[in-house]
Amino acid sequence: MSSFKIIGGNRLSGEIVPQGAKNEALQVICAVLLTEEEVLMQNVPDILDVNRLIDILVDFGVRVEKQGKDTYLFQAKEVNLDYLYTGKFYRKAGRLRGSVMLMGPLLGRFGKAYLPKPGGDKIGRRRLDTHFLGMKKLNAAFTYDEQKQAYDIDGSQMRADYILLDEASVTGTANLIMAAVLTPGETIIFNAATEPYILQLSRMLVSMGADIQGLGSNRLIINGVQRLKGTSHRMLADMIEVGSFMGLAAMTASDIRIKGVIEKELGIIPEIFRRLGIRFEFQGGDLLVHGEEHYEVETFMDGAIMTIADAPWPGFTPDLISIALVTAVQAKGSVLIHQKMFESRLFFVDKLIDMGAQIILCDPHRATVIGLDRKYPLRGIRMSSPDIRAGVALLIAALSANGESIIDNIEQIDRGYQHIDERLRRLGAQIERIP
Repeated sequence: MSSFKIIGGNRLSGEIVPQGAKNEALQVICAVLLTEEEVLMQNVPDILDVNRLIDILVDFGVRVEKQGKDTYLFQAKEVNLDYLYTGKFYRKAGRLRGSVMLMGPLLGRFGKAYLPKPGGDKIGRRRLDTHFLGMKKLNAAFTYDEQKQAYDIDGSQMRADYILLDEASVTGTANLIMAAVLTPGETIIFNAATEPYILQLSRMLVSMGADIQGLGSNRLIINGVQRLKGTSHRMLADMIEVGSFMGLAAMTASDIRIKGVIEKELGIIPEIFRRLGIRFEFQGGDLLVHGEEHYEVETFMDGAIMTIADAPWPGFTPDLISIALVTAVQAKGSVLIHQKMFESRLFFVDKLIDMGAQIILCDPHRATVIGLDRKYPLRGIRMSSPDIRAGVALLIAALSANGESIIDNIEQIDRGYQHIDERLRRLGAQIERIP
């Protein structure tokens, strides 16, 4: 296990390039199992979760060739399904939340799948019912091994159907799309997630020959085809990284240029940070964030305290709630952070309080941040990263704090942010990786 040692309190400056979108990568890389032809992937993020997924595909017998620092060629011509029932697959899939999205393409193309209980962030209960109920509507049969906590899934009699999702789950929608594109008949998915990741997956599958109508909407009509061909696909810049860097610029009063940003793909994210008082502008394909000594949280029109809450797309993504919270710490004014979707994602605020932040944790879902307006600097402490997004929020706090901070369990950060210490050093941050 490694840690980050950070000397904070310094202004940063320069340019930073966001990695390819983590959440998109986990979906589209699973989709290579849907064809025996070559699939070229560009802008693939070099992060732990993605590398673990690629490692699983290699074990399946998928041909994987790295053709550049962020470019891979995949070909799933010969897939060893016996690997599903090995201890090696059980261990590796159990460490990776994204392994759940292997289910859709395996059922769609091969009619069988096996799913150990997946791991991931400890941010509260993350139910898989949406995946399972949707697959059952497609006539997949589930057998649960209670001792191993794993599901054996038979999709040999899969057929199209109408599916009304009980929640607009991103991974659930992705899984069902991948299962349906090769399932005979017309499948309708209603209350589908509409995140850019789903649109990117759908575009990729259409380029492979899939028949998907309603792209970008919450009602998808999928007519199953007999086979899919190869394609090439480029992943979007990670909007979670873009939001993280906006928060970093504000907290450290730094001018930072975020390269290669498509404004329309960010949804409401820029607006939320604007409400926190951050000043920025889009210049061509870049987002320039102006670091200022003071930034003030807006109030609602009636003077009520600003509330920032997560919601399914096009609402504010829950992955940036932690970043919005830490950004508010040095703002002028107060804000209520309401994390609706996960009940344990705000428990990292005790570390921020130890650093000197004024935060009232109201309950597992709500925290009130009373901005310090830089009248009181944060102080460096030793802390541990509980999950990917909270880990980066703590990293931002440490970079803005006076003195030395140590962040342990940084494997959590590495799961979602590629070479983050190297990229931050290029901005002038004093950060090093220590054993």
